[in-house]
Amino acid sequence: MYAVIKTGGKQYKVSEGDVLKVEKLNAAPGDEIEISDVLMVVDGEDVQIGKPVVESASVKAKVIEQGRSKKVIVFKKKRRKGYKVKNGHRQPYTAIEIQAVSA
Repeated sequence: MYAVIKTGGKQYKVSEGDVLKVEKLNAAPGDEIEISDVLMVVDGEDVQIGKPVVESASVKAKVIEQGRSKKVIVFKKKRRKGYKVKNGHRQPYTAIEIQAVSA
């Protein structure tokens, strides 16, 4: 059984036991969260597709950690103009483990 969920403006295909990094959520490590934006649930031959979400379907997950990803260097330059800007960016994330998928 797997589901397609939407969180942080992105869509993820998840099943029980999966660990994934999503956009930062307001939850402490160890907290249980419930994601109700379930777009599709597949259980063998039984497929439920939402319009836009599947009613009464949810995904339970446990927050493992809050962190920041590796640094990405942003470098801008315009040649012959003396314009150079160098910035770094570290995107915050929340690592979650999928506990249960219910339809």
